[in-house]
Amino acid sequence: MLAQITIKDFAIIDEVSLTFDDGLTVLTGETGAGKSIIIDAIQLLAGARASVEYVRHQAEQALIEGLFFIDSRSDSVQNLLEQFDVPVDYDEGSVVVERRITAKGKSICKVNGKLITLAVLKEIGRQLIDIHSQHETQSLMNPDSHINLLDNFAPNRLQQTKEHYKELYDELQSLRRKYDELSHNEQEVVQRIDLLTFQWQELNEANLEPKEDEQLEEERRQLMNYERIYEGLNTAYESLAAESHALDYLGHAMTALESLEDVNDEFKQLSQQLKTSYYSLEELSHDLRNRVDDLEFQPGRLDEIETRLFELNRLKRKYGLELNELMTRMAEMEEELEQLQNKDTHLQSLEKEIHEVQKDALTEAEHLHKLRQEIANDLSKAIQYELKDLYLEKAQFDVSFSTQSGPVAWRDQNIKLMKQGLDLVQFLITTNPGEPLKPLHKVASGGEISRIMLAIKSILSQHQGITSVIFDEVDTGVSGRVAQAIAQKIHGVSSQSQVLCITHLPQVASMADHHYLIEKDITEKGFTNTSVQKLDQQETIDEVGRMISGGELTETTTQHAEELIKQAASLKS
Repeated sequence: MLAQITIKDFAIIDEVSLTFDDGLTVLTGETGAGKSIIIDAIQLLAGARASVEYVRHQAEQALIEGLFFIDSRSDSVQNLLEQFDVPVDYDEGSVVVERRITAKGKSICKVNGKLITLAVLKEIGRQLIDIHSQHETQSLMNPDSHINLLDNFAPNRLQQTKEHYKELYDELQSLRRKYDELSHNEQEVVQRIDLLTFQWQELNEANLEPKEDEQLEEERRQLMNYERIYEGLNTAYESLAAESHALDYLGHAMTALESLEDVNDEFKQLSQQLKTSYYSLEELSHDLRNRVDDLEFQPGRLDEIETRLFELNRLKRKYGLELNELMTRMAEMEEELEQLQNKDTHLQSLEKEIHEVQKDALTEAEHLHKLRQEIANDLSKAIQYELKDLYLEKAQFDVSFSTQSGPVAWRDQNIKLMKQGLDLVQFLITTNPGEPLKPLHKVASGGEISRIMLAIKSILSQHQGITSVIFDEVDTGVSGRVAQAIAQKIHGVSSQSQVLCITHLPQVASMADHHYLIEKDITEKGFTNTSVQKLDQQETIDEVGRMISGGELTETTTQHAEELIKQAASLKS
């Protein structure tokens, strides 16, 4: 849910901070008071494109911050946040979205403090907020999204088959890419063979060895510091082992303590500790002597190392790879050369493999198709029922299935296997008897669009996992019993998701669990400003009465408002 939003220097809003709760929240006010500006701000949190015109006059920037809380139904949000490396507080389940628009036109997006692109914010916002207006109904009015809405109606029935299909589809795409790369024209193949042959021979002649560069660097450091190493080792040896040096004195000390071993256990323990140290140092002195004897200065060897390192570094710079990666690249070149030189054989093998994987993918796609048809039948019945509640008894809803033409033979046609399967899904509806079913987005009447959208939203809201649903004047063009039906349906949606609704209908306002009044006034400095006030019980009655009368509040309209709110409370309970 959207728990809080803060808006600063945005359009005609100086500063507004709103706190929202579960259930149905309505925002009312006179036309032009700034209700839609609030929705514009929320849309920016959902990834809408910003404009410098949003920045308040004489302000440096506009700021919108939103605090969302996500619940267990919002796994998709958490998965997206993890996918884009956005930090998540799983204990609180909070998501903070921030948008800044500067007066110079720059737009800054942050989620939980992490800078993200607008495209990423749009992905996340799509899971947080679903906005519906008279002219924009987002996913419901976008035919491309209908297949996802259908799948979300019964996700558990499709999950296993979709996972199997995705694995096969990804494998099929990979094989097709390999086939396309291998089946380039002859001239490109010849050029590629020449290039790979030259590169492989160059690397092969270099006789690369694992970690050779590291070993040579170490040897070079020793040769360049020969005198320091010799001096240090020799001095250390002589200090330990030469006459009248460390080991001689330690030997005298060891003999002295040995003479006390029979006195008590404490002296015996001290004697043993000294013996251990003496023998360790004696062994160390032998090791130092051997290292000194093994040292050999080879001026020619240093030149050899410098030449070899120069060649290795040249190859690493040329190919942009480290030494171990160069050796791996050689093996890849060898494999690719073999494929190109025996292209026809490999193409035949890939064709066979593509055919087998495509056959399996088509089987899973057919299974998906059958399951979707069953789910579409259930969805159509459920939406049909909702439409009757909204006084569209004659309306007919259906889900159409089609395919995209492509290279795969299926049921006497050639189709294309797509990421979602073989189906193209579109919602169809007709509201008048005798009229044919038409695509949902082509339904003309505004009042019908509102009711159809509400019917579909009532069914799908519990499956989509959207944290907040926003209705922006979707009740335009309706009145009477239809207005009351829409009010009840909007409140019904709020039982599954938080709902924010801008409305001019008293029937909808009376169903609210929380009511905000939006007003416009002139500040002392002469600027227009939009303010928002949360209404108490009596203020709600007065506002609903004003909406009923359309102007002056009278005793009659107040009584009517009280009765309407009382009736709404009864319907809600």
